[in-house]
Amino acid sequence: MSIIVEQLTRRFSPGGSPAVADVSFHAPKGAITSLLGPSGAGKSTLLRLIAGLEVPDVGRVLIDGVDCTSLPVQQRNVGVVFQSYALFRHMTVRENIAFGLNVRKQPREEVEARVDEMLRLVQLEALGGRHPGQLSGGQRQRVAFARALAIRPRVLLLDEPFGALDTRVREELREWLHALHESTGLTTLLVTHDQQEALEISQHVVVMSDGRVAQSGSPEDIYDRPASPFVASFIGGANILRGHVQEGRVAVGSLALAVPPAAREGEAVHAFVRPHDVKLARMVVGGRGPSPVLGTVERLKSVGGFVKVLLRLPSGDEVTVQVPRTEFDELGVTEGDAVHADVRTATVFVGDYAI
Repeated sequence: MSIIVEQLTRRFSPGGSPAVADVSFHAPKGAITSLLGPSGAGKSTLLRLIAGLEVPDVGRVLIDGVDCTSLPVQQRNVGVVFQSYALFRHMTVRENIAFGLNVRKQPREEVEARVDEMLRLVQLEALGGRHPGQLSGGQRQRVAFARALAIRPRVLLLDEPFGALDTRVREELREWLHALHESTGLTTLLVTHDQQEALEISQHVVVMSDGRVAQSGSPEDIYDRPASPFVASFIGGANILRGHVQEGRVAVGSLALAVPPAAREGEAVHAFVRPHDVKLARMVVGGRGPSPVLGTVERLKSVGGFVKVLLRLPSGDEVTVQVPRTEFDELGVTEGDAVHADVRTATVFVGDYAI
């Protein structure tokens, strides 16, 4: 079941700024599509519009080619999982999973069989008699998934389902969700602000900013070919360097980069350089070194298997570089040392932008 969104707009106050503005995209059948963006980008509002929990001012929602815009949530046959679990505390796990089926007045024998099936699917067979307060956060979220899937939804809508969990449990549930999707093939929409989460488990990504779609495409397209300065700065935590076109090259501080198409002499440019796309080499006293670009190590910070290096260029620009720990140990530099910096890859946009 594919999801097609056409020109959706939603305002919560007359004349106010729209929470969602003229949003259009296509979530492919059988894929996980992530709605990715910073807080306030309109992701959750968009999901609620698709679910039928909000009514758009303008636009349409089509599920499997059927216009669902005017249908109430009960008739859209979508499964929804929220960050807060939204489980009934006074009900057991079995009763929570059975809730949607009972509302639909399914025969008791069918309900019991479906609940058993869902408990096996989410690997909680032994916990059916417990109440939510007796479960861990990860277990509660799996119960929420089971309840959403029990009604055999056409699509699954997930509103930051791992946001309230610690890092280790988040990673475990990401893997679990991937396996779940592999087994069900259910078209899924995932709201998240976590780039790694979106790029790791999605087949399609819709990047949002200020209630609008900034770019949509495969994770590879979003990461390798950002369509705008916002996407380039948001995805991958890029350094932003300002410069101009000079003598057929992009001059950004001490760096000289390739000129983008249609750039004219003297035009302002922004170069986006990701921390892992800078190669550092120790400056050899009395030697030329591998690169004409020099920098001074201002600060070092060890983060797990990487070392973050804050590098100051002669222009005064600061660049954060991420170096694998083994490579950093071989480099053998400390704060205050001069190093050569080689930019492997940069994305350059022409124009003077407010990022």
